[in-house]
Amino acid sequence: MRLLVTGRDGQVAAGLLAAGQARAGEEVVAIGRPELDLARPDTIIDVIAGAKPDIVVSAAAYTAVDQAEDEPDLAFAVNATGAGKVAEAAARLGVPVIHLSTDYVFDGTKADAYIETDPTAPLGVYGASKLAGEQAVASANPRHLILRTAWVYSPFGKNFVKTMLRLAADRDEISVVSDQWGNPTSALDIADAILHAAALLHGDKGFAAFGTYHLAGTGETSWSGFARHILDTSRGVGGPWARVRDITTKDYPTKAKRPANSRLNCDKLAATFGWRCRSWRTVCDEVVERLTVC
Repeated sequence: MRLLVTGRDGQVAAGLLAAGQARAGEEVVAIGRPELDLARPDTIIDVIAGAKPDIVVSAAAYTAVDQAEDEPDLAFAVNATGAGKVAEAAARLGVPVIHLSTDYVFDGTKADAYIETDPTAPLGVYGASKLAGEQAVASANPRHLILRTAWVYSPFGKNFVKTMLRLAADRDEISVVSDQWGNPTSALDIADAILHAAALLHGDKGFAAFGTYHLAGTGETSWSGFARHILDTSRGVGGPWARVRDITTKDYPTKAKRPANSRLNCDKLAATFGWRCRSWRTVCDEVVERLTVC
């Protein structure tokens, strides 16, 4: 099975490349800029066709949440138009597309964890562009899996875990928002889930449960709770540590609004694919130890 992943430098692409190397019979190829540029739709169809994939994983995206408020045209070009072209390219080849989306399609006002059929209401340009991307993907290729995930971290790229470890090396105390809640999700688990789903799609040509699914770590916490766990784990393995001071969203204003509740219910994914993310604490421990122990 040959998987083509859009985006070469993202956390999920890196996770898929690492996981693919460890699995016999699975080849993962990542293509990014300049060969494949989602902001230039004319580059997409031919590049994907030339890779001859069995399944396309649409992972590349514009992810600068605050900057998107100043660059809405670029955010929509990449996350909506570009994502739709990736799905169209897969459809032309007669293969499924697995597209990554986000918790930011919701406004965060629900009291409980979001399910796939809850109304969407993005608070900013980034979320709106990702929602438009979901719609473009679904329209372009009926054989699609849209996987909404949240609070992604890993040993790769830029993410919250790395930021906390870096800040703790220079500060005694770090102020972190305590009134936004979600499910920290490892890109390593996302990669494993994608490979699991891809194998099922590849082996079952009659698969009929295409659609939207939630894919997030098991267990919930606030950003400050996440930070404390990261730093306590780091201290336990000889890495940097700092105190975490709880602050509110109002204490840390950002250009783009964030949902107060980003929790995602993943029961649909578990029921369909027999797969669920591990406890975020367990995976976080593994990632922190990997980043701090030489």
